[in-house]
Parts: sequence; C-alpha cells; structure tokens
Amino acid sequence: MPLYVHFGAGNIGRALAGPIFSRAGYQVLFVDAVPEIVRALHERRAYRVVIKDTLPAGVPDTFMVNDVDGIDVRDREAVKAAVARADLIGTAVGAAHLPGVLDVIAAGLPERAGRPVSLLFCENLHGLARMARETLSRALPDGFPLDRQVGLVETSIGKMVPLMPQEVRRNDPLEVWGEAYNAIIADRGGFVGSVPDGIDGLLLKQCFQAYVERKLYIHNLGHAACAYHGYLRGHALICDAVSDPAVFDETLAVMRESARALARRYPQEFTAARLDEHVADLLRRFRNRALGDTVYRVGRDLPRKLAPGDRLIGGLRLVQAERGDPAPVCRAIAAALRFTATDEAGQPFAPDAAFRARLEQEGAATVLCAHCGLNPVRDAAAMLGVMKHC
Repeated sequence: MPLYVHFGAGNIGRALAGPIFSRAGYQVLFVDAVPEIVRALHERRAYRVVIKDTLPAGVPDTFMVNDVDGIDVRDREAVKAAVARADLIGTAVGAAHLPGVLDVIAAGLPERAGRPVSLLFCENLHGLARMARETLSRALPDGFPLDRQVGLVETSIGKMVPLMPQEVRRNDPLEVWGEAYNAIIADRGGFVGSVPDGIDGLLLKQCFQAYVERKLYIHNLGHAACAYHGYLRGHALICDAVSDPAVFDETLAVMRESARALARRYPQEFTAARLDEHVADLLRRFRNRALGDTVYRVGRDLPRKLAPGDRLIGGLRLVQAERGDPAPVCRAIAAALRFTATDEAGQPFAPDAAFRARLEQEGAATVLCAHCGLNPVRDAAAMLGVMKHC
C-alpha cells in the first residue's frame, strides 16, 4: 500500500486530503502537534467525516476514512522515517507553521536513497514553491539535488469547512465536518518522478495559473464582495447576506464579470458556460447555513484584500485588461472601504482598525493610490467609480 504523509491533521487535512488519498488506496499518515489528535489517530486508525450540505437522494451524509495513523511532529526520528518512506507528502499547516514543517521534512529527504518525492502544498499561498525551495535549500546538505529529487506542487483549495460546535469536538476529537465539494486542484508541472494520475478528487492542471486566478477572482472576490455588501445591508452571516436579493445581485455581477474576463484570458481552459456553472455552484455553497461563515471573517484583513495583487484590485486589473465592465468590482471596493465589522466580542480586526484610521486621515483617494496601487491618471475612471459609492 503506498504511503501518503500529511502534515497537519486539521480541517483541510482530515476533511479533504485524508478522504481523497484513503479512497485512492493510500495509507494516510498524519503528522500533527496536537497530542490528543495524534493519539486518537494512532489508536483508532479511522475517523468519521460528516457532510453538511445538500446531497442527492440516496447519497450518505457520513463516511469513514480508514487506513490512517498519526505521529507527533516533535518525534523527529519518527517523522524523518516517515518522510524517508513516503510515496507522496502533503501539508495543510498555514503560512506561520510551514517554514518549520519544511525544516522537519528536509531532515528526512536525504534518507530516501535517491528516490524522488513530491510535496503537495494544500496552503493557498502565493509564491509558495519559491519560498519552499529557498527554505529547503537552506536546510538540506550542500550538494543535495533538490530540483531533481523533490517536486514542489502548489494547489488551489476551494473547500469550505462548516463550523463545528465545541461539544462535537469534545465528544470526538477526530470527527470532522465538510461540505460536499471535495477537490484539490494541483500544478501538474510541479511533480518530479511519478505523477499520481487517476486519483479521484486530485485534479492535475497543466495551465495551473488559470485555476489560481479562477479561485482568487471568482471565489475569493465573490466571497469578499458578498461580505462587504452584506455588512452594509446589516447581515452578520454570509448565508443571510447572499440570500438578500440586493447582495446577491452585486455578488453575482462581480463574479460574472471576472468569469467573462477569465474566459477571454484562458480560452484553452475555460468556456463561458462552464464558468457560469462554477459561479452558480459557488453561490449555492455560500448559502450553506452549516458553514456558519460570518461577514467579519470573510471580509476582515482589508490591507491584504485591498493590496495590488489580491482579489479586489487584482480582479479590477483582470477586468480592465480583458476590456470588461469594472463597475461591479468598483462597487465592491467601495463597500470594502466602508467595512467596519467586528468579532463576536465587538472588537475590530487590528490591521483593519489601523487601515480605517489611515482612511480617515488620508482620504479614500490617497489610499486607493498609495496602498491599492491605482494610478490617478490611468485609473481615473475606476477611481471615480469607487469614490461615488464610498
């Protein structure tokens, strides 16, 4: 049985990667830092996934993931041995923990006796392969043939994980909830050695950049637009926001404009009809009340989401470049500039509070240029479109 070693036994690890590779015939070995999770995986060798979504008649809403195990990331010898044996390695640990995990992985790579292996990064981080290559190069012995021996595979992860009550987590630390969507879109060109073709749910794409942009400029941009317009309409939950006809129309307009632009940019990958289906499915998924997603969580971190290369300004640039109508994106940007949502304790996200203070001090026009990277001459029409809705 081939071995898939996955760093991070959290929601994405257990609800997405675990089921995909277990069903494909792999033994799934999770590496994690939570002793309770590691112990339960090692003792039970299985866990339950509960689907919180609308399912066709006859489709079960729970299933078991079998042939799993767990080891503690602090057990360096056990982790080194697992890396040495693995047929494929994955991560879902987040940006803050990934450098440390790469150092741990690097310790086991020289033990593989020349057998290549690929690392599947389920992280949604821009420029991840470059960062991983730099981190591994520093940690590996001089002369290690990194590019020949280690594939660095970026992915696009679109799965949303429902909110789980604390009592469920207490009753069973391994049970995980998920929506029905279950796919990892991966860069086929990032693999070295054998390529894992034919795995249900692992979608290998040669033109991976097209799918990165689809995720950022349809899913992420649409989600953010729903949060910002929903907040201005008084909604706290995404499912309620997208059910408001006014918010739905604004969200749909943004997503459709991005979809049209992507169909023009990548005609070899996308058709307008297929992207329309993708938009409709995302809007259905946004309505899933079981997700419990708040406009605060989806909309927060304005400095990042209004940065030049991120969903809002990047979406605007996409639509401009493909000669679309920027008005829906401009309205979403204007709504973002008015976003002041707080968490359950009534506290704003700290970077957003600082961003709001800057807005009040410098004004929206200055921030659109200095922070968002808009040009007051070249982007005059877009800036006017934003300003009239602020």
